[in-house]
Amino acid sequence: MFMFRAHTGLLVTALTVAGSAMMAPAASAASAAERDRGHAELQRVLGQVVADGGVPGVLAELRDGHAKPWLGTAGVADLQTGHRRQPGEHFRIGSFTKAFTATVVLQLAAAGELTLDDTVAKWLPDVVEEYLGADGTKITIRQLLNHTSGLPDAVPGQATPHPEEPGRRFIYSKVNYTLAGMIVERTTGSALAEEIDSRIARPLHLTGTYLPGTDNTMRAPHARHYSKSDQAGRPTEIHDVTDADLSWAGAAGGMVSTTSDLHRFLRALLRGRLLPPALQKEMFTTVSTEGADWVPNTRYGLGVYSQTLSCGVTLWGGGGYIQGSVTYAMGDRQGAHTLVSNMNGDWNDYVETFTRLFEACFCSAASRHPAS
Repeated sequence: MFMFRAHTGLLVTALTVAGSAMMAPAASAASAAERDRGHAELQRVLGQVVADGGVPGVLAELRDGHAKPWLGTAGVADLQTGHRRQPGEHFRIGSFTKAFTATVVLQLAAAGELTLDDTVAKWLPDVVEEYLGADGTKITIRQLLNHTSGLPDAVPGQATPHPEEPGRRFIYSKVNYTLAGMIVERTTGSALAEEIDSRIARPLHLTGTYLPGTDNTMRAPHARHYSKSDQAGRPTEIHDVTDADLSWAGAAGGMVSTTSDLHRFLRALLRGRLLPPALQKEMFTTVSTEGADWVPNTRYGLGVYSQTLSCGVTLWGGGGYIQGSVTYAMGDRQGAHTLVSNMNGDWNDYVETFTRLFEACFCSAASRHPAS
């Protein structure tokens, strides 16, 4: 009886193991098929972006825990030659630059070089008073980074509104990050571009990521960048702005990068590799953007923001618009599932466009990749 029971137990165990082994390839095949369907849907949306929005081209790279990233493109990199968009292209990342600038500021705070409660007046005496009519003794570095300083946005060639009381509400403003970049340079004694390179780009091996100087060049390969607006935001005909002087964007939006570099940076940021825990918590502590006529369903941290999709999934990262280029880098809070995308044209409804991409990428995969 003992022998029978023992062998029966071994047989049940063997059958269980065998059954698991037989099920594994099927499960794996099902997962692969599901991924393929997800990739096909993403590719379909990319095609729609070009067809419906009329932009020259779009590039998207998805990383979801598998060894090989998925890359999709639609449209062209160059309207003259018809060359298609390709992996490894450099492009302007616009306001996602703010995530790099904020990271440098937070690293300086971690080193005790400054604090987030320092006032702007401490580091830049009389600057906001003289140029913006605000009181720098009432604005903190934290308020610059989360856009609650009360300082208005400013666009070259346009009138600047009056400042508001600091801390009252979220007002998305390039001025905040221009000032933050100036504080970095005042604190360190070196250019912001050098600090980004030494503190972020080189340690993470971001070989295609940099803040150009006044020459404003983009490294090869790169897509041509096209715009329907002049530098003051006035509508005009489609024109090539690849070589335009956009150095004014600086700490707020002047950087260049690639899809693979932005994946590496975003994942390092989300996983806490660039900041100690206390400053990581500061970066991801958010304020409401409601009523600010900004990206819907978002909350803003320090250089990064969260966006909740219609399926309930919450993404983290950032986006950037600059003349001729629109870029987004978003992922789940753990940095396991990330999407980086870029358009080399600036005239469609890019918030709606990229939300469609996020929905296609993250909502269909919500059960596989919890992203809250």
